[in-house]
Amino acid sequence: MSSIHIYWDESHFWGLLAARALDAWGIPYRLVRGSEIAQGALLGKDGQRPALLFVPGGRAKGKADRLGVAGMDAVCEFVHSGGTYLGFCGGAGLALTGPYGLGLSPWTRKGYKNRLHHFLSGHVQAVLNPDDPLVPGHMCDAPAMLPVWWPGRFDPVDDSVTVLARYGKPGPDFWVADLNLSTLPRGTMADWENLYGIHLDPGFMEGTPAVTANAFGAGRTILSYVHLETPASPQANRWLAHMLGQALAGTPEEPLVREAATGPIPAWDLAARPVVWDDPALLAARRAMEGVIATGTSHFLLFWRTPWLIGWRRGIPGAGINALYSLICEAMAHEPDDATLAFWRDQTPTFKTLMELLVNGLSGYLLAERLAMTMFHSSPDAVSSQGLREQRRALFGLAPEPGGIYADLAAMLEELFWRLSRPGKTLP
Repeated sequence: MSSIHIYWDESHFWGLLAARALDAWGIPYRLVRGSEIAQGALLGKDGQRPALLFVPGGRAKGKADRLGVAGMDAVCEFVHSGGTYLGFCGGAGLALTGPYGLGLSPWTRKGYKNRLHHFLSGHVQAVLNPDDPLVPGHMCDAPAMLPVWWPGRFDPVDDSVTVLARYGKPGPDFWVADLNLSTLPRGTMADWENLYGIHLDPGFMEGTPAVTANAFGAGRTILSYVHLETPASPQANRWLAHMLGQALAGTPEEPLVREAATGPIPAWDLAARPVVWDDPALLAARRAMEGVIATGTSHFLLFWRTPWLIGWRRGIPGAGINALYSLICEAMAHEPDDATLAFWRDQTPTFKTLMELLVNGLSGYLLAERLAMTMFHSSPDAVSSQGLREQRRALFGLAPEPGGIYADLAAMLEELFWRLSRPGKTLP
């Protein structure tokens, strides 16, 4: 039994962050699919009614599609009847009012007129609300340093929502797209705006809501564009543990959560994850993805921002590469049962074929992107931009909707990880 369910569909990399946070603290949870939610998994129809639905990042539309009408209604009924919804980033967007939204919050999602303003990442100072019990009082004496990873924005429409945190100034590891702000001389942003009319300054975020909470029927909705589950981010982790303690008050897990508040989520080194299951297909895929990453880093297209997060040059599908590599590494860190082995035997031929297609195509695509950058000033049309776009579409789809070979591989690996992480199993 577990008082926390994590909505797994369309979570990719961000679902791993959520599961890993709870594993690190020894807090039991259950990964649930949209189809399970539609069949009553949140409402106790299978004997397990959770206190909290944890919805990680990922594409809100994809999550809504996987829930379907029945699943979306079930989530709303769960919260209305007393449950807590905790959504990060895409999980926050799913709960808002609007297209593909659950309407758990009356607020809507605000778009970006400047598309580059969506590509903000790193730690940012945040001013916390000391008057709400969801906020630890001891964290309110000074701005907290909290991480965002390409966040959306809230569009406030009324006063029925409580703002738990507002953005402040960027921290020392803050990036706009592939620009590290800490490396830019003072005044660079203003110069670019005056000379070229390019607006990249993230100052527009200051004072805007970052984390919110509101009542929904007898339940509660907590939404955050700050990733409190980020590894080795002490203040963010401390706040997440506090939120979980509030949400799970009176449950068997409450003492575990209270104890978790004493320590941060450990650092996450993908390349150092243990190989518990040395499946040949997964092992080959892991080595192939490491080769792709090495090619990207050698040609200044990819780089490791942290041991768990790849950075990338603008336009390179770094997020998808990061997601595939992390799903493969984490799957191999689990011991499969007989049912999972049988499932994977059926999937392996297709998986191997798709991986071969992806790796071969991706290596060529990355080198073509590098050549285009090299030739840009002397022969800007030497490498067709339309050709590169079509290569990327075939491999990864086009933002914001994932597609191509990547979407099929990610779906297979998500299904595999869900089977490996059945109730009662945790990461080593």
